Amino acid sequence: MIEPISSSTRDAVRAFFIDAWGSSEMVISTGTFDCATLDGFVWSEANVIIGLVTYVIREDAIEIISLDSLHERRGIGSALLDEVEQVAKRYQIERLSLITTNDNLRALAFYQRRGWRLVRIIPGAVDAARLQKPSIPVIGEHGIPLHDEIMLSKVITI
Repeated sequence: MIEPISSSTRDAVRAFFIDAWGSSEMVISTGTFDCATLDGFVWSEANVIIGLVTYVIREDAIEIISLDSLHERRGIGSALLDEVEQVAKRYQIERLSLITTNDNLRALAFYQRRGWRLVRIIPGAVDAARLQKPSIPVIGEHGIPLHDEIMLSKVITI
């Protein structure tokens, strides 16, 4: 079941981030965010969060700050993205954006299959974020050194 993050789910959202990432803080080139306080949606089964997305609304775009699914290939991530697209349409915002890291090959494939385009590489952005949040690893997925951010964007019809 998908529902908006609310005051009744905030503690569970914070616990989800701490379990998955060690912290609810996200440090990226567009800012530092406490993901547990952001707008978003959760996918729960038996009152357990198995997927969630958080976002911020900007003047010209909705920026997705986090997207997590504990069970891949079940449509959870796609359904959560669809919810954010509906928010964009409601606010008449034509563009979605997000940032991922250079090592996150599965995410790059996932987003591109869903119509997202690579729009910018930010060299050294993860190195800079690591100065603020030392828990960011030096080596990422697949043994790839973690240095850069990749911005993706999707234009939607409103």
